[in-house]
Amino acid sequence: MVAYTGIQGQNILIVSSDPSNPTEGQIWYNSTSNLLKGYQNVVVAAAWASGGNLNTARYYMGGMGTQTAALAATGQVPPGGANTTAVEEYDGTSWTSGGSVPTGQRELGPAGTQTAAAIFGGVNPGGTIIATTQEYDGSTWSPGGSMSTARALLGGTGTQTAALGFGGYLYPGNSSATEEYDGSAWTTGGNLINARNTAAGAGTQTAALAVGGPGVSPLTEEYDGTSWTAGGNLNTGRGRGGIAGSQTSAVFYGGAPPATGATELYNGTAWTSNPSNMGTARYSLGGLGNSGSQTSALGFGGTNSGLPGMQSATEEWTGASSSLQTRTITTS
Repeated sequence: MVAYTGIQGQNILIVSSDPSNPTEGQIWYNSTSNLLKGYQNVVVAAAWASGGNLNTARYYMGGMGTQTAALAATGQVPPGGANTTAVEEYDGTSWTSGGSVPTGQRELGPAGTQTAAAIFGGVNPGGTIIATTQEYDGSTWSPGGSMSTARALLGGTGTQTAALGFGGYLYPGNSSATEEYDGSAWTTGGNLINARNTAAGAGTQTAALAVGGPGVSPLTEEYDGTSWTAGGNLNTGRGRGGIAGSQTSAVFYGGAPPATGATELYNGTAWTSNPSNMGTARYSLGGLGNSGSQTSALGFGGTNSGLPGMQSATEEWTGASSSLQTRTITTS
């Protein structure tokens, strides 16, 4: 028979109100509420959740802004795949119409925020690749400086007055060219190590990421304002994905081929696959680029099979978090 004499644990403090400054692991009994409580670290897993649908399903658009103030500019729409001039603004719940772009374009590079955006390059309604830039002030669009190299399917990031455009498709052939924008004119930057199209861009003009590419490219490159260097490879190689965050803290999601909802996180060195995938697998979707973050991103529009699979769905990404909280302790 086991003898329990002398075995002693810690006394549980009895209080009439919860402590104002408890320590992690502390337990007490609240005599007013008649509840046993403790103070513990509560971890919330990263996850995607449904947001409000775009009013116009589209892909190959310009996506920028934050999770509660996003912009979806122009792009390609069904049924025939024409370019749209429509712009939509997201407030964290629903999309409403913004100022229309004078000339619809697709496969473009995006930069900036909902009220200070720039879109550049891409394909015009006639199917010609272009070098033009258009700037948005939250209400209207105006022309900016033209890029030196016309191209489509290029990556873009940064702000309206400090943007970066890189890579792209020249019909035929891929580009390695990088250009930097100061809000008025484009100048030549350092070339990508690997010429490619459909790479996603995040970060700033002097600390950028170029992620993914055609086929199943896993490549990541990092820009320091002068030159590109190799970063960590994606676990799932793909192009046409959405991205948000910085050079040292990014989230990359969606892409193809095939259409996927895979989500990966970057710490400045390596990518880690996250178990929470997007609810709708898709590619050529809108993301947030530099204005989003690894813990607060948005994915909207895109397609899972070209024009027949055009999407209007929006999904909101919330990264993992932890916080110390007072919790009621129950037994069963």
